[in-house]
Amino acid sequence: MSTIRLLGAFVGLIVFACGTAWSQPYPSKPVRVVVVFPPGGGTDVTARFVFQKMSEQLNQQFVIDNRAGAAGMIGAEIVAKSPPDGYTVMVYSQTLIANAHLYRKMAYDALNDFIGITPVARLVGMLAVHPSMPVRTTKDFIALAKARPGELLYGSAGIGAYQHLSMSVLANMGGLKMIHVPFKGGAPAVLAMMSGEVHAILTPISELYPHLKSGRLRPIAVSSETRTTQFPEIPTIAETVKGYEFVSWFGIFVPAGTPKPIIDRLNAELKKAVADPDVASKLSAQTLDPMYMTSEEFAKHLKSDYDRLEQVVKLSGARVE
Repeated sequence: MSTIRLLGAFVGLIVFACGTAWSQPYPSKPVRVVVVFPPGGGTDVTARFVFQKMSEQLNQQFVIDNRAGAAGMIGAEIVAKSPPDGYTVMVYSQTLIANAHLYRKMAYDALNDFIGITPVARLVGMLAVHPSMPVRTTKDFIALAKARPGELLYGSAGIGAYQHLSMSVLANMGGLKMIHVPFKGGAPAVLAMMSGEVHAILTPISELYPHLKSGRLRPIAVSSETRTTQFPEIPTIAETVKGYEFVSWFGIFVPAGTPKPIIDRLNAELKKAVADPDVASKLSAQTLDPMYMTSEEFAKHLKSDYDRLEQVVKLSGARVE
């Protein structure tokens, strides 16, 4: 048999083997869901709502694996190095994109080492303070921060996280000087604010929601352009600081190189999951709006966010060597 015919037969076997592997039902075993922030935060809560429904839909386990630290980069590196076979997925926020402008050295490329399946929730932030603070409105907060420059401490889930950048934009627009205190996730940052370790936080409402009636924090304003349907009595920051808006998303990702049929399957099932009335209701109760895009649409959205957040990060003055 000629060399060419032997090569042809070999290639044919590879194509057959790959075709057979891809034709197997997906998922045929449990899927690891890497949540890059700690339990209890908005990313974690969203992941549990959505992937519980995914488990029901696909009759397969989606196992939550919280890998927190370094503003989500520890978990992201794990996923970037995982086999692109659909059995490791990642739940991350807009921080994935912000980090690309914050860190000089990263173990992965935010845009090229992952494929975005879809965003699953749009999130709005809320400015809240420790109840001992003499602050009840955005105007009060700005006045106090100006009267005590460099004294007020605000918490975040890490350098470049939603809490950091949203407050940096507010500080820039309001002419404020405050001290940023990063924690390993949104939930620890909220707990630090409630204990008085920091004075304030501007964080996704989903992370404040379990504590709103506890008396251990005071909600001041929301970060969306208009008031939320869930909390219509709470004003927007924009009612005091004209033009302010800072909203974000939670999205689902897989390692680059994941086969297109798996991407399409995940996208279709996630579309059903976020449209499910029970999931939508749970997300809404956390002031999260169900969100869906095709993978192609999400790729364009990520590039747009990449360009926009480059300017936001420059504005914050943040940089990590």
